[in-house]
Amino acid sequence: MSHPTHRNSRLLLPGSVPAHRRLGRSSPTPTDTGITGVSITPKTSQYLNNDEAADYLRLSPRTLEKQRVIGGGPRFRKFGRRVMYALADLQAWADERCFETTFDPEYLERHQGGARDDL
Repeated sequence: MSHPTHRNSRLLLPGSVPAHRRLGRSSPTPTDTGITGVSITPKTSQYLNNDEAADYLRLSPRTLEKQRVIGGGPRFRKFGRRVMYALADLQAWADERCFETTFDPEYLERHQGGARDDL
């Protein structure tokens, strides 16, 4: 059995209950974000790091890194050296990329080369 190495770590014995549970606190209830499949509890941050944001959008973390440099990606925030994405910004960015068909004028405008005049 490993022992905690951090000075603030507490060893919980099997069957013991953490202090916050003994005091009658219930677990936080999720809050609906309006985003399908995502609910935020009071302890869940509204900001995601690069890997979490990429996972949320189902993209490669490297794709988000490239988009920060060349543009075209979701809005991001810098907290010191840390890059963070707000859930609302990720959802807004994804919503901007919602199209009915590949012949949608907005889709064709964004995807140069999508319109073929030589047919």
